[in-house]
Amino acid sequence: METSIWILGIVIFLALAFDFINGFHDTANAIATSVSTRALKPRTAIIMAALMNFVGALMFTGVAKKIGGSITDPTLLENGLDIIIATLIASIIWNLITWWLGIPSSSSHALIGALAGAVYVGAGSSHINWGGFVEIVEGLIFSPIIAFVIGYIIMTVLKWIFAKRSPHTVNKGFRSMQVVTAALQSFTHGTNDAQKAMGIITFALVTSGRQETMDVIPLWVKIAAATAMALGTSIGGWKIIKTMGTKIFKIEPINGFAADISAASVIFSATLLHLPVSSTHAITSAILGVGSAKRFSAVKWGVAGRIVVTWFITIPISAVLAGLIFKIIF
Repeated sequence: METSIWILGIVIFLALAFDFINGFHDTANAIATSVSTRALKPRTAIIMAALMNFVGALMFTGVAKKIGGSITDPTLLENGLDIIIATLIASIIWNLITWWLGIPSSSSHALIGALAGAVYVGAGSSHINWGGFVEIVEGLIFSPIIAFVIGYIIMTVLKWIFAKRSPHTVNKGFRSMQVVTAALQSFTHGTNDAQKAMGIITFALVTSGRQETMDVIPLWVKIAAATAMALGTSIGGWKIIKTMGTKIFKIEPINGFAADISAASVIFSATLLHLPVSSTHAITSAILGVGSAKRFSAVKWGVAGRIVVTWFITIPISAVLAGLIFKIIF
């Protein structure tokens, strides 16, 4: 029992570390456009994002239940804590690698791929709920496509509405509105991303016999995950801000507003449907959609291609990495 408590403690520590890294890794996505257009000063943007992430993380639990129980049944895993440890180590390693390279990859993809890989190696393919896994992956695939389309449509409509207005006047107005959309973006990020760590911790509580089902997310788990996400947010990820805010195309306030509102609508809709989606993918795709509507040639498609390639390889690499880590450690 004592050993089990120590192992559970390690799992909780790793889950909160993942959430902390997710905070500074993915927060950059939420505030990149508002910082790059100077709608918000970096320090102000990060403080606001940290607060809104915390609030968003406390308000919903549907995604936590989904990610914790859809891929496998924690009550059937004899070595569930070992599997979760391998999952979290692999996810953290991949997040740190992509953060160091300044590539806005998905923490969600990393976690889901790693969990599937660790379960496959640690318990066998029969313990993977392939239907639930496919459902989650479908959400991760379709959400950026929808974000791209919405971003393109909103930017096209805004171009038409403000076509005869002075660009300076238009951008001045939208620079103020970006403060609101950046806050909304950070809030929706908290409603979806912070819940992934909540789901993993609750998964660990169930598989260790300290909780019977995934139906209830304990209050202390919500507060711990929200706090870890907020603290990570307070550090920020400037390499990714540079990629998102300047390297895809030159973003003006009207573009930033359109991208923020598009991504936030997709992420929050997914939260209400209890689907874990990638805020990274939604925001990046919205920026690409907005840039395409502004002027297709303005988008640096080489950089966009590098980002998309990272999206596709994250799940398989994380799965293989988690499987290897499980073999090496356990």
